[in-house]
Amino acid sequence: MISVIQRVSEARVRVAGAVVGEIGPGLLVLLCAERGDGEAQAERLLAKILKLRIFADDAGKMNRSLQDTGGGLLVVSQFTLAADLSGGNRPSFGAAAAPEEGRRLYEFFVERARAAHPRVETGQFAADMQVQLVNDGPVTIPLRVAP
Repeated sequence: MISVIQRVSEARVRVAGAVVGEIGPGLLVLLCAERGDGEAQAERLLAKILKLRIFADDAGKMNRSLQDTGGGLLVVSQFTLAADLSGGNRPSFGAAAAPEEGRRLYEFFVERARAAHPRVETGQFAADMQVQLVNDGPVTIPLRVAP
């Protein structure tokens, strides 16, 4: 699974003009399931995200996790993270999981996140979404968990 994690002071997702998910301080996670991924990868990725020490402690050092701060977690599906540009300028998305499997793993990830963290919001799978965020820092971390 591939993710891009952004520490945010706020973030929201709109679909057809309506807000479907919104958080204050926390993490925005763009998430992509790849072919061959399964629940084990989703669980490992979630565990890593929840424990990433990328929030400031009292000394201003990045030493606190999302679980330490109690911040929000906004999870947005984004199959384009699997883009392959090796064949030219038009991306190929053949490495992304098939839509049904991508949806299943996305929903599994969200279900597990909600069981492990008190504040989880989402986008809408396969929708045309507008994502707004204020990147805090900026802190942006790509994270991949291989099958």
